[in-house]
Amino acid sequence: MMNAYEEYMKQMAQPMRDELTRAGFEELKTPEEVNYFMQETEGTALVVINSVCGCAAGLARPVAIASQNHSVKPDQFVTVFAGQDKEATAQMREFFGDIPPSSPSMAVLKDGKVVHFIHRHNIENHAPEEILENLLGAYDEHC
Repeated sequence: MMNAYEEYMKQMAQPMRDELTRAGFEELKTPEEVNYFMQETEGTALVVINSVCGCAAGLARPVAIASQNHSVKPDQFVTVFAGQDKEATAQMREFFGDIPPSSPSMAVLKDGKVVHFIHRHNIENHAPEEILENLLGAYDEHC
């Protein structure tokens, strides 16, 4: 019975994954992929902790995608999916240090270190323009 549930959830979440991967985000699905990315990537990156909630759909994903149009932006765009790729998400969160788990959320990294973090409470109940301004300010400062 559990396999049927997991398969159903995978099918339900696929359009939410596709929204970011179609926009050029690299999806990290395993702890090994996360480790490789974090150890081998230099420069700047945006990490989106994706989720199935409404604030991810209506705010976080559209803002992350829109941020790619800014004149100053990270070198890489990656995503892990909370609740779907649990081990990969947990591994990514290990690299975030003392920052509490939050999904959806966005982290701007520089040489593998978090330099800016947008928590769920900075996304939920905020206007898309406000979230985008927050993210683009981080790009301007760190990228």
